Amino acid sequence: MDGTVLVADDDRTIRTVLTQALTRAGCRVHATSSLTTLMRWIAEGRGDAVISDVVMPDGNGLEMLPKIAQDRPDLPVIIISAQNTIMTAIRATEAKAFDYLPKPFDLPDLMKRVARALAQNAGHSRSEPERPFNPDHDLPLIGGSAAMQGVFRMVARLVKSDMPVFVTGESGVGKSLILRALHDYSPRAGRPYILASSEDLKRPEQLLLRADGGTIVFEEVSELNADAQSRLVRLLDAPKDKGPRFVATSKNATADTENAVGLREDLFYRLSGAVLELPPLRARVEDVEPLTRHFLNRYSASQIGPSQISDTAVDMLRAHLWPGNVRELEHLLGRVRLITDGEEISESDLQAVMGGGAGKPVATKIAPHRTETLSESVSDHLQRYFDLHDGMLPPPGLYSRVLREIEIPLIEIALDSTGGNQIKCADLLGINRNTLRKKLTELDIRVTRRRKLM
Repeated sequence: MDGTVLVADDDRTIRTVLTQALTRAGCRVHATSSLTTLMRWIAEGRGDAVISDVVMPDGNGLEMLPKIAQDRPDLPVIIISAQNTIMTAIRATEAKAFDYLPKPFDLPDLMKRVARALAQNAGHSRSEPERPFNPDHDLPLIGGSAAMQGVFRMVARLVKSDMPVFVTGESGVGKSLILRALHDYSPRAGRPYILASSEDLKRPEQLLLRADGGTIVFEEVSELNADAQSRLVRLLDAPKDKGPRFVATSKNATADTENAVGLREDLFYRLSGAVLELPPLRARVEDVEPLTRHFLNRYSASQIGPSQISDTAVDMLRAHLWPGNVRELEHLLGRVRLITDGEEISESDLQAVMGGGAGKPVATKIAPHRTETLSESVSDHLQRYFDLHDGMLPPPGLYSRVLREIEIPLIEIALDSTGGNQIKCADLLGINRNTLRKKLTELDIRVTRRRKLM
């Protein structure tokens, strides 16, 4: 790489690491812990690219982007931040940052982005954001995990788009929050946000009139009956001048499948301009702690119960399966605060709530080393899943969804155990090789040669 990179971060370690890495790559580096100094360097014409933290002792890096774009429209700025929320990603994109990375970042990845920034066309222009963001607006979409950061980046790209968006994921992962963010930070923000039902589809003209060019949402669209789905297809096909944006959710689909259970194929294709799959909480356990801190800080305003939690209690939360995902975590923390007498939530406090009362073995359900049988573990998991629906039945198709949840890890672990050898894996599972190959394709399981476990 060739060029001068300006680095602004109040963390000395990060400044040192970036300076050394960029220097080894052939760049000239100026590093500072002051946003004021960075802005002076930029005003003086220094630098071919910038790496800046958001929260600095003397200012906010995101708030400086419009000024940088005005003074140096060709200067690419890469934002790095420990504030791993969807708001940071959206604000960085809206303010025309060249790129955005959450902390802790992967150094080789950052170096590749710096190389692209230095190589960008000198004529690339920037502009100030069309609408300001409210820095106090708090969306509970938090996650430094790679999975959630990928979702945040995609949302940031889609806010200015008019294409339909289909959000999939289990109950409690935050599908409705994603759709709300797509509306609230889009040019349609001042227009209605309509949660539509099958009854609205019987009066499509009135629905479009109410929407007034805003956003029309169909939650759990795969649960619409055949007649309602047919009406929705016709509505999506109807020519509309400055019509609304259509978005939908479903818990019965994944981004890598061609359709959702119970959804007409033609309707799926019309809604899936962009498909976002939100990962379950158990697939991003590194986000459990920041989510926990967020909910406890929010609850602290009520002054009921503690707002702190012990490290062992956090470890306990990380080990939980979370069939109800983020919503289950939020509700659990709300309950445990009501029974906690001390200044912080302890492991025993969590056991009292997560065990569901006296006589239930708590530790065996969440401890890393379990003594219960597989049947007992599955039974506990399913019971919690049913309990989360508050007396209502889960969506149809439960049998196939449960089998899929068990089938995927079973095959993956069997592949690991046999070093990726499909013949040995099929023999271990007791199925023929052709059946295994079909399962690998259907379940999108990638096969690589692996170290044998036994």
